[in-house]
Amino acid sequence: MLRILLVSDNGELISLIKRALAGGELELVGVAQSQADAVEGARRRKPDLIIVEPRMGLLDGISVVREIMVEAPAPIVIVAGKGDPDLGIGGADALASGALAIIPAPLESGGKLEENSTRKFLSSLTAMSQVKVVRRWRGRSERQGPHPKIVLQPSVRVVGIAASTGGPAAIKTILKSLPPDFPAPILVVQHISDGYINGVASSLDKALPLRVKVAENGDPLSPATVYFAPDRHQMGLRGKTRIAVADDPPVDGFRPSGTYLFESMAQAFGSQALAVVLTGMGRDGTEGLRSIRAANGLVIAQDAESSVVFGMPKAAIDSGLVDLVLPLEQIAGEIARLAGASKS
Repeated sequence: MLRILLVSDNGELISLIKRALAGGELELVGVAQSQADAVEGARRRKPDLIIVEPRMGLLDGISVVREIMVEAPAPIVIVAGKGDPDLGIGGADALASGALAIIPAPLESGGKLEENSTRKFLSSLTAMSQVKVVRRWRGRSERQGPHPKIVLQPSVRVVGIAASTGGPAAIKTILKSLPPDFPAPILVVQHISDGYINGVASSLDKALPLRVKVAENGDPLSPATVYFAPDRHQMGLRGKTRIAVADDPPVDGFRPSGTYLFESMAQAFGSQALAVVLTGMGRDGTEGLRSIRAANGLVIAQDAESSVVFGMPKAAIDSGLVDLVLPLEQIAGEIARLAGASKS
């Protein structure tokens, strides 16, 4: 039986989640309605998973996430209904503070929970409860280790990133360490619940010197610009000058798909393409690396120790298609070097 702590002061959401958990393999062991209660509940009850509502009256869900990860770390997911335009940014900030994922609450119709959305909700909670998390340290900056010396020559003209669970925080770590005059465009496939990618992009755009946006079909490829694939669309390239956003079918069940992006990059830029596979569940992107390597492009994967979930990077590494396996804090420096960027 998996033990769940809920942090919320929303009566409707509390009732919804209680009904979704009733009679299953997940047990609600407590409901906290203040930051102090949430931290104490995490410390005393030691739940397998903590559900946090991103905004609770006067209580800031982001602060709750941050404080739990410092005082009593546990897997945390953000659960909220749709319809609040500010939840995207709030959810992105919560992910950066240590939450693992944003999961939509089960849908309700005619007073009854919708079966498919409830099943997906419960399976997502179960999966997230298995993630091993590490304590965050208050006020501690990320340590920058020495960059490995490799013989690869700077030639990269486009960078593609694929990530899932833990991705938003990892992506922010990389982007904030790149120089503001980074000479290449960066294309990102981040698997996240529908409705939140705009908030992630907006939050990063405000926090970083690089321009960050959700891609639109026909966008010109510009240096020092980060393009996120939009919800339920594939993102690729139209030659070497423009973004292509299409309603093409899922690839290996994913839309957007890292494999779709990497294959398009390989076709357009060949040996000048760099693919980066970051933390996440599953193996999206791995098949696309075959095209990158066949075109003599380069591949970097995040290492196990710095990954929140070592699924996607491990699949890439096990395929034998990766040139470099690096801890998160070293990836930005290597990307900058390969692209011939000035030092930040």
